[in-house]
Amino acid sequence: MGRDSFLLLFLCLTTAAIAAVDAQTLNGCFAELPSAIAGNYSGLDCTILWNTFVLRYSQNKDHELSIVVSTIYTTGWVGMGFSKDGMMVGSSAMVGWMGKTGVPHIKQFFLKGQTSSQVVVNEGNLLMSTSSEPKVFVDEAKIYLAFKLKFPDKVTKQQILFAFGTDIPVENKLKKHVDKTSMEFDFSTGSNAGGAYPYKLKQSHGALAMFGWGVLAPIGAIIARYCKRWDPMWFYLHVGIQFVAFIIGLAAVVAGVALYGKLHANIVAHRGLGIFVLVLGILQTLSFFVRPDKDSKIRKYWNWYHQWAGRLTLFFAAVNIVYGIRLADAGTSWRAGYGVVLSLLLLTTIVLEILLCTRWKGQTVNPPTY
Repeated sequence: MGRDSFLLLFLCLTTAAIAAVDAQTLNGCFAELPSAIAGNYSGLDCTILWNTFVLRYSQNKDHELSIVVSTIYTTGWVGMGFSKDGMMVGSSAMVGWMGKTGVPHIKQFFLKGQTSSQVVVNEGNLLMSTSSEPKVFVDEAKIYLAFKLKFPDKVTKQQILFAFGTDIPVENKLKKHVDKTSMEFDFSTGSNAGGAYPYKLKQSHGALAMFGWGVLAPIGAIIARYCKRWDPMWFYLHVGIQFVAFIIGLAAVVAGVALYGKLHANIVAHRGLGIFVLVLGILQTLSFFVRPDKDSKIRKYWNWYHQWAGRLTLFFAAVNIVYGIRLADAGTSWRAGYGVVLSLLLLTTIVLEILLCTRWKGQTVNPPTY
């Protein structure tokens, strides 16, 4: 395969990897509730909110909120939480699961912190209604959590959380969730405002950083090093792609600053690396305006600076993206997605570098420079 074809194949594979999204088969609202639950939970409104999670709900004049949460289930636990600010810490949640012996469990938990020991059973701010006992029921590979809550006033917009884990709790100890989400839901209109501010902003920050610093910037560098034969097209592509990458990366930094202002998280290393990458990106962008002529005596020093500053930018950006995914506890899809993209970038670079070195050996001219 020629180098031109390989580069085209790489760009296609990278685009496919970026665009890939796990398809989820969602539960509909058309299925009837199991008879064990339906008696006390009739006339509920229904909406699909996240993954296979379906929320059925109603509210009476006494501010009693009836809720049935259902989702696909094989093992582990499923929970729905209520939060003041959209964050898990400080929230109260109803969690249900089927025990190893088939005994159903549904309990309230208070999330004092991020560790399992700080998730305390039989505590929380939710006031259970006395009109019906909470129930958990499994039917046809679906789990149903049914409970009624009392509120002092009519519930309208409320920050709610959903999470699930694959480990069956032992002695009411919840192990870490596999995935989670947070959103603002209006129980009076049934409208979903999407992810709550911190979580939505966190996802935007990660996606922008990954696409700008982690995908576009490396592609621009690959074009600059291995596409010199298409002069001057390589130069315009390189400058254009890197400028777009910088703008998207800058947007990621702005989102990160806003996120820090909301969370005040102690993430000194991540912030420091982000600032360092941004400074290098600014210097790289400014270097375009002071680029010496090819015949200038200082051109070789500019080349040296531009190449190594670019390499440092790409390296620390990749490190910070990986570190950020870990800090955010973003889940398997984020780790796998960026892992695939990073592997493609590294593999392409290695192959093209070998081809370039082979080509240089057959030439008497000096290797091309920026």
